[in-house]
Amino acid sequence: MRGETAPATERLPRAELAAHQGERLARLLRDIHGRNRFYTRKLEAAGVDPAALVLPRDLAALPFTTKAELVADQAQAPPWGTVLTEPIERYTRYNQTSSTTGKPLRWIDTPESWQWMLDCWKAVYRGAGVDGRDRIFFPFSFGPFLGFWTAFDAATQIGAHAVPAGGMTSAQRLAQIAALEPTVVCCTPTYALRLLDVAREAGGGEDALAGTAVRTIIVAGEPGGSIPATRRRIERGWGARVIDHHGLTEVGPISFECREAPGFLHVNEREYIAEVLDPETDHPLPDGERGELVITNLGRTASPLIRYRTGDLVVATHEPCPSGRTFVRLVGGILARADDMVNIRGANIYPSAVETVLREIDAVVEYRCTVRTVSSLRALAVEIEVGRGADDAAVTALAAQRLREALGLNVQVTPVAAGTLPRFEMKARRFVVERGRKPEA
Repeated sequence: MRGETAPATERLPRAELAAHQGERLARLLRDIHGRNRFYTRKLEAAGVDPAALVLPRDLAALPFTTKAELVADQAQAPPWGTVLTEPIERYTRYNQTSSTTGKPLRWIDTPESWQWMLDCWKAVYRGAGVDGRDRIFFPFSFGPFLGFWTAFDAATQIGAHAVPAGGMTSAQRLAQIAALEPTVVCCTPTYALRLLDVAREAGGGEDALAGTAVRTIIVAGEPGGSIPATRRRIERGWGARVIDHHGLTEVGPISFECREAPGFLHVNEREYIAEVLDPETDHPLPDGERGELVITNLGRTASPLIRYRTGDLVVATHEPCPSGRTFVRLVGGILARADDMVNIRGANIYPSAVETVLREIDAVVEYRCTVRTVSSLRALAVEIEVGRGADDAAVTALAAQRLREALGLNVQVTPVAAGTLPRFEMKARRFVVERGRKPEA
């Protein structure tokens, strides 16, 4: 393993960490109150005097922020809304959400807020054991998506060699990986698997990319990095370690995995306050219970979010990490998104549950799920592409059996010809819910 061990700032006793968070949040509230129209209105409507709060003890006195509020605010005060603290002339960076769950949000940053996010990404690199000796490959066209813009800029600041690879085919990117010998790749789990499939189609075996110089793959944008079956498939094919990370355009780079403890995401509590709440009651949940992740960022002062309901479902633990970090950890990463759940004949189905099953079957190369309403009842159908040399009928039967066992319902599984299903560079859209008449309860 290379790279720094956890710095002292990530190993603070919990009481010192809470004091640090309280000071940062109090400063943030002082800086935005009266200047940020969105939060000035919200705090006054809630009857909250920021100066009277003892933080973080009184965190629950602050009102929640929801994505629906932000979308409505931008619709009422286009194009940026009123969540800005600085004059518009101070903003230099533009991004927007990927709009997988509705209308995209526009988000802008000043140089100071952008630098804060780069510093958050440096924590991701530290956890991954990535430093200035690495060459980092970014195999996608960035567009307005936030995540890997900040990763790219942060890479240059830690002294790493950052290689952009937009505007290329997958085959061209693989040729670049062979020629330039990057040690790290940053991409979605889906695209790590896609590159592996292309290498296999070109004549490689199951471990087609294990002979490259790549030793670490940092993934984000989807839950696959913390799904054991997906992680194993990527690590086996690349001969490299997968490191998961998650963040949101409107909040920034929230969490990271460390090399010492796979399967957990550390929330960067130096820069965020994390709450895990019961989605029904809004009460805080103890370690080990699944709830919604609510995030307050402490340094993105120009466009802050306070007690933001992320919709991410997680299980937290404060048990010590082998790395020495004292940050709260999310067991199994992001387990699901509340707004991704579909009720099918009484069973609550999440896309991550389907992926967990299908990635365990090596012969399933790609898949797509469709939820249709039939006779007022929802039904789940799955299309799969089966790898070369495998028996379509046997693989289809196995997939149907395992989905039935895992989900508790019968799923129609249909094999399709190789290359039929779409491929993705960024966030995959494999779970399609056809809109129609609302099913009966």
